[in-house]
Amino acid sequence: MARKLRLEYAGAMYHVINRGNGRAGVFAEEGARTAFLSCLFEACEKAGWVLHAYVLMSNHYHLALETPKGNLVGGMRWLQSTFSSRFNRLSGKSGPVFQGRYKALVVEGAEALGALAHYIHLNPVRAGLVPVERLAEHRDSSFAALMEPKRRPGCLRVEAFLQAAGGLADMAAGRRKYGAYLGWLAENKEARKQMKFERMSKGWALGGQAFRQALAKDHRIKLRQAGRQEAAARKTRELLWVAALRRAMTRLGKTKREVQGDIKAAPWKVAVAAQLKKVSTVTNVWLAGQLRMGAPDGVSRYVSELRQGKRPEAEKVLAKITNIRV
Repeated sequence: MARKLRLEYAGAMYHVINRGNGRAGVFAEEGARTAFLSCLFEACEKAGWVLHAYVLMSNHYHLALETPKGNLVGGMRWLQSTFSSRFNRLSGKSGPVFQGRYKALVVEGAEALGALAHYIHLNPVRAGLVPVERLAEHRDSSFAALMEPKRRPGCLRVEAFLQAAGGLADMAAGRRKYGAYLGWLAENKEARKQMKFERMSKGWALGGQAFRQALAKDHRIKLRQAGRQEAAARKTRELLWVAALRRAMTRLGKTKREVQGDIKAAPWKVAVAAQLKKVSTVTNVWLAGQLRMGAPDGVSRYVSELRQGKRPEAEKVLAKITNIRV
């Protein structure tokens, strides 16, 4: 049976969930949790996502994501494959890390998004990991990040769930009130029922009947057009990559002749590859071909070495193109 088509559109919001393969404890070790969050925040920067809430549990994760560019699939492909590679390297294991395709429920509007964030934040309480008054001790969560603004990733936006808890401000008093609000919600079964907590991880959409009907209609149309749309989306992505590559080369005064003539690990090539990989989901295969950098694995190795401080000449070049975006 063919896989279901993901619903993607500019500005879409999702509840994204996945579990460890065989319900294995993927996030049991601190190193794995740190690696996943690092990948998540990188994915947000690459794809231009807005992260509204997140939590890591022992064997699964929950994300509340907004995709201004309508690119959930590409970003999630990069996130899960990159984390899986890093996890297997760290653990000395091999094979699938997650149970399969992630689940992505489309979310309707600010009210549903706020309720979803509350649900995500209370996951450790429902699982019996911490009492609600000590919720901030569950470090791998946007609630813990809320309470410590200096450690928040740049992609995290807390305004939606603070607003949904009574128009709270992102200030010390507002954060304390939000913690108290979650304490009230944890004890108030009727309030959780009204927010439809029991439906937060079920089905395919979080919203009213009209919203679900509109999505279903759009889904049917996209299924009929799937082949053409995928080809068009792929072409659009590549055009954006080409445009960013040209801007970077122009900034550096490089020409096609230098692409052909310079060595595959030339500092400027490594710098351009690093910047494009930072701000997009561009592939090593594409970069290797466009920049004549040899094997795709080489591109990955050169960029990793730059990030580790082993290619200082490339770092100097990178400083000249850090504002190039896709």
